Amino acid sequence: MTDLENRVFDEIEFLDTECSVVMHNLLAYVKHLEGQNKEALQSLKQAEDLIQTEQDGQAHVRRLVTWGNYAWLCYHLGRLEEAQMYLDKVESTCKEFASLSCYTVDSPYMDCEEGWALLKCGGKNYERAKACFEKALEVDPEHPEFNTGYAIAVSRLDGFIKVSHSGQAFCLQPLKRAIELNPEDAYMKALLAVKLQDIGQEAEGEKYIEEALTSMSSQTYVYRYAAKFYRRKGSVDKALHFLKMALEKTPSSAFLHHQVGLCYKAQMIEMKEGNTWKHRGRDEENFHRLVQKAICEFEKALELRPGFHMVYIDLAEMYAEMGHHRKAEDIFQKLLSMGIFHDHLHQNIHFRYGRFQEFHVKSEVNAVIHYLKAINKGNSSFVRNKSLNALEKLVLRKLRRNGADIENLSILGFVYKLKGEMHEALEWYERALRLAAGSENSVGPVP
Repeated sequence: MTDLENRVFDEIEFLDTECSVVMHNLLAYVKHLEGQNKEALQSLKQAEDLIQTEQDGQAHVRRLVTWGNYAWLCYHLGRLEEAQMYLDKVESTCKEFASLSCYTVDSPYMDCEEGWALLKCGGKNYERAKACFEKALEVDPEHPEFNTGYAIAVSRLDGFIKVSHSGQAFCLQPLKRAIELNPEDAYMKALLAVKLQDIGQEAEGEKYIEEALTSMSSQTYVYRYAAKFYRRKGSVDKALHFLKMALEKTPSSAFLHHQVGLCYKAQMIEMKEGNTWKHRGRDEENFHRLVQKAICEFEKALELRPGFHMVYIDLAEMYAEMGHHRKAEDIFQKLLSMGIFHDHLHQNIHFRYGRFQEFHVKSEVNAVIHYLKAINKGNSSFVRNKSLNALEKLVLRKLRRNGADIENLSILGFVYKLKGEMHEALEWYERALRLAAGSENSVGPVP
């Protein structure tokens, strides 16, 4: 709960958004679960105070939500008279709207409120959040907040798929539409910039980042996306500069500590792949220093958010770079034993674990097993394509050593089948079948 509380508090404090009332309501629930009922009531009071400043139709819905939460909390605290008072307020308001129900109204604003709350409660809720915003947009397609919520939901779902540079991000049009309806939203511009970078349109993305950085709106959150953008561009020092500024405002952000760790990891990879890398003396000392700094940041991120699955992968890989294979193996096994809902995460875990087995443990058999698991999890994605390519290279290498390996011939046929290269797939399957049938035709090594 601590991480959710930190994230909700940071959004209330530093993100210029129209969903602050939702965040105060959510914070009240978190406080109640932590046994801090006085603070929970204070959060609901802050939500109620914010609603007083609103004049649109959404204010009525937000009052209903807040009063309903008051009633729920007072009931659990044994304050039954107060609970009934808030229920009466809800019922009275519902009657004003001629609602068929005594305690809720059918309103696009209610759908919007639900969408914002779901977005804050983890990836397994993103599809439901998207559906809520879609329902609201059916009633009012020009509403800026409905469009913003929908664009954020779609962009997060896009992140699960992570399209390749040659692909297309489904969220681009919704993001552009949200910015068109609210041109001052710097946060959405920064989010669009990162999505454009995802599909290889980095130059256009940088224009949006630069524009977002000139605004004071949601500045801390803009720094987050600017850092991510420049790290992926290769400007790691610039990324670290923005991360340092963001951490000054939100030091308990697991996301930011993860991003700092990724910057150190990028510097380590650059050093390792550089032409001057000697793997001795000062180079090795600097290499280990960067790896250790990355490990510290990843461990801090996991301390703040123990369920941050991607960080476990990065942490395991850093221990592998240090030669601590047992520790890396333990982290991967812990991750594989967790209950993970999303196929994209399963794909990533098995792909990265396969690479660990291939390049650090030197187990080609285990690498093949986990590349296949990554491929067989879910639909086509960037990680699935990487797994296919990694498996193809590994199996071809094995066949150069033994061109009569039926299993590897069959796997290669399977890889080409999934790639849509049916002629090559049939060729490799036929070679495997000839061997399996005990054909006298010899099969030489792969050239």
